[in-house]
Amino acid sequence: MTALPTTDCDSGQAVARKGKTVAHPRWTIAATMLASSLAFIDGSVTNVALPAIGQELSGDAASLPWVINAYLLPLSALLLLGGAAGDHFGRKRALVTGIVLFTLASIACALAQDLAMLLAARAAQGIGAAMLMPNSLGILGSSFEGEARGRAVGTWAAAGAIASAVGPPLGGWLVDCVGWRAIFYLNIPVAAAAILVAWRYVEESEKGREPLDWTGALLATAALGAITWALTLWSSHHAASTGTWIGLGAGILLLALFIMTERRLGERAMMPLALFASRPFVGLTLLTLLLYGALGGLLMLLPYLLIVGGHYSPTQAGFALLPFSIVIGTVSRLAGRLTERIGPRWPLTLGPIVTGAGFALMMRADPTASYWTSILPGIAVIALGMAGAVAPLTTAVLSSVDERHTGTASGFNSAIARTGGLVATAVAGAVIAVSAAELTAAFQAAAIVAAVLAVASGLVALFTLESGTPAAAPAAP
Repeated sequence: MTALPTTDCDSGQAVARKGKTVAHPRWTIAATMLASSLAFIDGSVTNVALPAIGQELSGDAASLPWVINAYLLPLSALLLLGGAAGDHFGRKRALVTGIVLFTLASIACALAQDLAMLLAARAAQGIGAAMLMPNSLGILGSSFEGEARGRAVGTWAAAGAIASAVGPPLGGWLVDCVGWRAIFYLNIPVAAAAILVAWRYVEESEKGREPLDWTGALLATAALGAITWALTLWSSHHAASTGTWIGLGAGILLLALFIMTERRLGERAMMPLALFASRPFVGLTLLTLLLYGALGGLLMLLPYLLIVGGHYSPTQAGFALLPFSIVIGTVSRLAGRLTERIGPRWPLTLGPIVTGAGFALMMRADPTASYWTSILPGIAVIALGMAGAVAPLTTAVLSSVDERHTGTASGFNSAIARTGGLVATAVAGAVIAVSAAELTAAFQAAAIVAAVLAVASGLVALFTLESGTPAAAPAAP
């Protein structure tokens, strides 16, 4: 699915990093690309299959967002623990374990006989992804440095974009010709290749001795679950009920308990609060939440709009998203190299602002009009802006902490990105709940909100990051 990269650091020669030799740089990058592609494929394919899943399993406006959020919830909450587990047990071991769990859960998704079984299997997928995602990045962060790291991360981001590009058209075709269950079997050959390459060629990292923060993980999961449930309930009914307020109150209380627990644990916490002593790190966190929140809502709602409002087939809806991934896959690697030279401030300022302009173009979206004039311009501009932000953001985060905490830092940033998507998907139920006649207007209103969030994220980078150098490292946790 992903061709082997041809960067300088993949020349087949060993790469020295602080006295340590990486024996197989090319295969190390390949293993991380294959592993993370599992999560990228699953996310893009499921969005296209959502209407078909809802039709077969009787999903309504209140339950359909949970097909996405049952996966995003444990992924968001446990990415922190997944990164810490890699630091503790070894990143190679955590990566392979996550791949195995993700694959078994994918098979369970394909065999689900009702919505409850599907949601349980999706949650298990999220747990597996929470282990493989941060450790794929953690392996890159601890194996390369300087411009080599920028190229490696850019290649990783490009591979994710390619996987995302392949997912919707292939998944849509499978939904049309075989059925939505077939999309989950796509993960099996990719997972097998990832395990084989990682087991054979990736070197194990040094293992830590600190115990894992299980209490923090449970509190984070419960807090996000309560808040997500409350927002989904509110959005699907277009009104705040007693249950909504109870859920929000419980989520806020649990979140406060989580922060208190992390403060008490100090360096042993899965989210060390000392990270937030750095203004650039806080800026990167807020930028990620806003930008990926805006993007997550669009990637869920656009296929739904095209299929339900424009009567596109799943295959057609999948191909409609193809330009997004092609542009990111083409530009991300160049953006990663540029960031190593000029720093992340301007790429992370201009990229989100361009993304916001693309969302503004989506205010003209009409699924019954020509795709080329109504949908494509917005997708192309959004993709161009995101391509300028994805690799620089990842590189800046990995550069902001020392090697011992690369897994924790990448896990935290990925958790924030997924949390943004989690909240956006919960609120997107307000669009799904409207009638087909009102769907286009509701989508256009959502595009306005996304544009504001994206531009705001660019302004955050402008005022919190420094020019000329990568983001300053936070205080050591």
